[in-house]
Amino acid sequence: MSRGRVYMPRCAISGVEATVAETAHSFPRHSHDRFGVGVIVAGGHRSSSGRGVVEARANDAIMVNPGEVHDGSPLDERGRAWRMLYFEPRMLADVAVELNGVAAREIELTQPAVHDPLLKVLFERLFAVSVEAQTVPDDLVREETMLELLGYLIRTHATTHAHSRLAQSVGPIARARSRIDDDPSLPLTLTDLAADTGMSRFQLLRGFAHETGLPPHAYRMQRRVILARQLIAGGATLADAAAASGFADQSHMTRAFARLLGITPANYASATRP
Repeated sequence: MSRGRVYMPRCAISGVEATVAETAHSFPRHSHDRFGVGVIVAGGHRSSSGRGVVEARANDAIMVNPGEVHDGSPLDERGRAWRMLYFEPRMLADVAVELNGVAAREIELTQPAVHDPLLKVLFERLFAVSVEAQTVPDDLVREETMLELLGYLIRTHATTHAHSRLAQSVGPIARARSRIDDDPSLPLTLTDLAADTGMSRFQLLRGFAHETGLPPHAYRMQRRVILARQLIAGGATLADAAAASGFADQSHMTRAFARLLGITPANYASATRP
């Protein structure tokens, strides 16, 4: 397999992004701002997160939560192939309300990797009608197929909480994280963040990595990539997206974007624009 064949075909469902990958590329620690559900098509994949190290092989399903820091590497030099669908968090929250009758402040997909033949079938059906369809299916077909998958996830592979644990986190590290989230483009320093939190730079560095899974500079870089992705999807030019996201230039953005997402900004723009 090539070391970086990753692309994002158009998905016909608003709020959902698709990824197709066949690569031996190892992804550094990062997180997504959406729920991810996918299937390993060939080879094997190893990922480490706060829930430990897991391995997935052909026909296994893989899942990730918004904000969950993880990495990803192939089990051997042959690489692996997978398909993913990423869902806006509100989509799972809406399904949870319809199923349970109560709003959930937090939803967590509980298993990073699982062998579940029914989940695989439901995923493949949705991928087929929303990404691979040669003709345009009826919108009702796509909606039904999506609800079958999301409903199964909520009932079988998720836990729901009435209160968000993230919202309850109001300590100094949460304040530092929020300042980065509010505007990732700002050229903040450890001194700036430490002054905001009342901690020393050493305390902030250790505490931030412990609570978020990433040091401040890596967390900010990830947030810049996410911001750039959102701007590009909204129609911004690559140069404008790079400048607005705090990158030194377009080349800097391209390197960070490809390293974290496995796809260049130009290819992402092609996949997300009509």
